[in-house]
Amino acid sequence: MPARISPALATDAVPTDPDDPALWVPSDPDKTLVLVTDKVARTGGLYAFSLDGRLRSSIAPLDRPNNVDVEYNFRIDGRGLDVAVVTERLRHRLRVYGIRADGSGLVDIAPHGVAVLAGQIGEAAEPMGIAIYRRPRDGAVFAIVAPKTGGTTGYLWQYRLEDVNGSVEGRLVRRFGNFSRQGSAPDDIGEIEGVVVDDALGYVYYSDERFGIRKWHADPDHPDASRELAVFGTEGYVGDREGLAIYARPDGTGFLVSSDQIADGSRVMLYKREGEIGGPHHHPLVAVVPTPSDATDGLEVTSLTLPGFPDGILVMMNSAAKNFLIYNWSAVASRLNPGGR
Repeated sequence: MPARISPALATDAVPTDPDDPALWVPSDPDKTLVLVTDKVARTGGLYAFSLDGRLRSSIAPLDRPNNVDVEYNFRIDGRGLDVAVVTERLRHRLRVYGIRADGSGLVDIAPHGVAVLAGQIGEAAEPMGIAIYRRPRDGAVFAIVAPKTGGTTGYLWQYRLEDVNGSVEGRLVRRFGNFSRQGSAPDDIGEIEGVVVDDALGYVYYSDERFGIRKWHADPDHPDASRELAVFGTEGYVGDREGLAIYARPDGTGFLVSSDQIADGSRVMLYKREGEIGGPHHHPLVAVVPTPSDATDGLEVTSLTLPGFPDGILVMMNSAAKNFLIYNWSAVASRLNPGGR
């Protein structure tokens, strides 16, 4: 069995139950933040760590915050603001926080939250996964939300996020996405949590956790928006397909990064972002990378040069220690198959 890669460092622990990371990389990369959720009910929170793993700021309490994503230059109240968007599962809403330009803290810009999953009951009303999409042609910003449970079609809910009198509101623009309902046992129903959008190429991917990775157009107005484009990653997993992230190079190449959730040592599965010549929706597996990260739910990557990390980083949730492990991307890239780039 291949040796595990080693993390460069670990963040401080969160109080109770870590789940999902996101990265904020400003023009000054020294101020980069690793934003993470502590997903416990009533007393959960959103925590921000600097690249040395030390806690910078936090927002708490939140009622079971699950996943978080970041968007840059969101237009609100006549100005552009970088934001972190969090699913607050037991309040059936999104929370939206402005990120201070110096990375010193977070500001609530939607104090009442953004209500989602209207008309649903039980776990179907609980938002869990989230990905933010900025449409290149007009700059419109959308939140794609995965509830805790859903049907075989229309599992994902997509909202346009807009400034209304200096606060944020969400307008439902579509429901989409197939779901296998396949679980780890015959009487078990799985779920969808990991969602990621490739803004530059215009695709959304999500993890049907016991079945595969599904691909759709991210633009709700695309002529082919109602058609599933691909299902891949259907073999080779030991545990659940959980976190998803895009390692994006400026030329359109890179990797779709998926976590295989395994106790005491999750694996990272890398697929070609750009697909194949003549087959843009065929995403071959190019590496399986063992790690010491425990039972990983969420992960995040960046290809941007950061202090001490010229090729970027991989961040993975690490369950038992209640923290997040940060890996040098060069350690991940060293495990690529020949020709995997």
